Amino acid sequence: MKQVLNDMRGGQVMLADVPAPRPGRGQLLIQSRRTLISAGTEKMLVEFGKASLLAKVRSQPDRVKQVLDKIKTDGLLPTLEAVFTRLGEPMPLGYCNAGVVLEVGPGVAGFAPGDRVVSNGPHAEIVCVPRNLCAKIPDGVTDEQAAFTVLASIGLQGVRLAAPALGETFVVVGLGLIGLVTAQLLRASGGHVIGTDVNPARLALAESFGVQTVNVGAGGDPVAAAMSATGGRGADGVIITASAKTDEIIHQAAEMCRKRGRIVLVGVIGLNLRRTDFYEKELTFQVSCSYGPGRYDEAYEQGGQDYPVGFVRWTEQRNFEAVLAALADGSLKVDPLISNRFAFSEAPEAYEAISGGSTLGVVLEYPEQADRSTSITLRLPDAAAQSVRRVVVGVIGAGNFSKMTLIPALVRTGADIKYIADLDGRAAAFLAGKGKARQAVTDYKLILGDPEINAVIIAVGHSLHARMVVEALAAGKHVMVEKPLAMNTQQVADILAAVRAAPGLQVMVGFNRRFSPHSVKVRELLAGRSEPLAMRFLANAGIIPPEHWVHDPVRGGGRIIGEACHYIDLLSFYAGSPVRTVAATMMGEGVAVRVDKMSITLGFQDGSVGTVDYFANGPRNFPKERAELFSQGRAVQIDNFRKTVAYGFGGFKRLKTRRQDKGHRAEFAAFVDRVAAGGQPLIPLDQLVNATLASFAAMTAATERRTVVLADEYADLLSGGGAAPSNK
Repeated sequence: MKQVLNDMRGGQVMLADVPAPRPGRGQLLIQSRRTLISAGTEKMLVEFGKASLLAKVRSQPDRVKQVLDKIKTDGLLPTLEAVFTRLGEPMPLGYCNAGVVLEVGPGVAGFAPGDRVVSNGPHAEIVCVPRNLCAKIPDGVTDEQAAFTVLASIGLQGVRLAAPALGETFVVVGLGLIGLVTAQLLRASGGHVIGTDVNPARLALAESFGVQTVNVGAGGDPVAAAMSATGGRGADGVIITASAKTDEIIHQAAEMCRKRGRIVLVGVIGLNLRRTDFYEKELTFQVSCSYGPGRYDEAYEQGGQDYPVGFVRWTEQRNFEAVLAALADGSLKVDPLISNRFAFSEAPEAYEAISGGSTLGVVLEYPEQADRSTSITLRLPDAAAQSVRRVVVGVIGAGNFSKMTLIPALVRTGADIKYIADLDGRAAAFLAGKGKARQAVTDYKLILGDPEINAVIIAVGHSLHARMVVEALAAGKHVMVEKPLAMNTQQVADILAAVRAAPGLQVMVGFNRRFSPHSVKVRELLAGRSEPLAMRFLANAGIIPPEHWVHDPVRGGGRIIGEACHYIDLLSFYAGSPVRTVAATMMGEGVAVRVDKMSITLGFQDGSVGTVDYFANGPRNFPKERAELFSQGRAVQIDNFRKTVAYGFGGFKRLKTRRQDKGHRAEFAAFVDRVAAGGQPLIPLDQLVNATLASFAAMTAATERRTVVLADEYADLLSGGGAAPSNK
């Protein structure tokens, strides 16, 4: 199918071939009929893409600080690679979609194939959208009119926050699409509306809706107009829908208002507030968030968890429904707002039209039929390589880790990357092109069912890891999965059973730091020791907001199971011994998330001890990882996998790599070589299971305040599952 994408390096708008999406749980698969280009937001994105690198930097000073911090901790080259990789990925455009439901995923109620619906889906022939971001189109509302729903909901949310009452006077600053919709909704609330803009055509449209207008481009004074219309009292409120860098707009809005008036910001303006403006009148100021309550809440948008109507009357979905009702009864008119219509195949030309600034509502019209194939072919197989032994790989997951780390490392191995799979067809297609893969797909089972594939690499959400490992083994594929291996003991048991049923297949977890040259050197230095180790590992993990999916016990399992397992395994690698006991203490009350600020004390089978201090409340410019190991009057320190310094080791003092090296390249090269040549697993299965169970034990130890002995706590699993076979 086709989708509109924006090249963030050069600003080029293109119609790209991407595999069609598939509906997951709680989602609708929709064939687009009409979409509306948001002349404000989308024009801004295209202009950002066209800007020079220096202009991009100037427009995002907060990001510049993040980049500088990353340079300090990770080095210049990795940072530049990360920046250019992000800029190199094309961005989907559009969020105002009207179409017809093709399929509904599991757990969807209230929608059926054939329903006409609106959604915030992008400009694409087929979109996949969570049910709470969709609403049915009533009879009498055309697809073209319905395409305005999501954009209109942005204006409606601003109106709801302003809370206009019958007879009040409101000023709308900026009469673009959202401003003209906002003015109509305010008029429908029974108030007097004043609209300001510099564009005479938009002012004329507003007047046709019963709005008093002020042409500020021709010298009109909006403050004087507001005072004149209200007998000198001032407007009851101002809704700002303009986009401008100046601070003068917010100052004028304050001057227009009566005492204790309300100002709501929907657009984007300069916000250097003057205290006296707000102090003397006791004004209230609020920023409106997109379509309404539920926006950016993963539990609502992705999880389908609605807010009770008695407590949250107007969610974003219910705002969609309200806009559609206003379109149906004629209180909101959008037909006059349409300035251009383009066939979907002419989308690049449509964006050229909005770049001129004279357009208002630009509608894309879609063909009756769309390609629903979940696979696209980017290149044909290399016939010359068919005669030599190869590793043919399918990668499941095209997220940040795959883009930034996995694919660049995998390409270097010379493996034949046949598939990149992701639910987001755009992401799969982009990464397939970057990795010179043969096909991009949205259905990962195409990989499992392909007899040519002999290795699968899994880099998806944590909750899917164990299931996909089991499926890959059942399909006869070698498998490498990003951490964690599993999120609970049942998943571990399932994997052990799958391994026993598939002897000879490699199972690998992405414990890459074992493969770093720094770790390899440390292991070499400690090889001849005659007493246990004392070890400490500090992970400055960084703050992740409490609503992020990684903290969800079902989707992410928490950061200790999801990431700290990495460091537990690493200390076990240094010691050359499995974890025997686990104790842990997490931070006390007073923080939003406690369990990602934890000290984990590990006792190893050989008598070594170690602590993993996993702290998620440190600054970005502090090194992320540091390891210290002590034994027999000697010590060695690894600083962020860039520098290793040894004390008391005679002929060795330090190792410094040109760039931070966490071992990813060596890890993927070793995995591909092992799949090609066969042999023992890179990391024996009992070690993978040991680190995984130790991460579970850390959570138990911290919450129950006790020391966990792995052999006792997981006796049934270890005796029945047999972690010791090592996948031989």
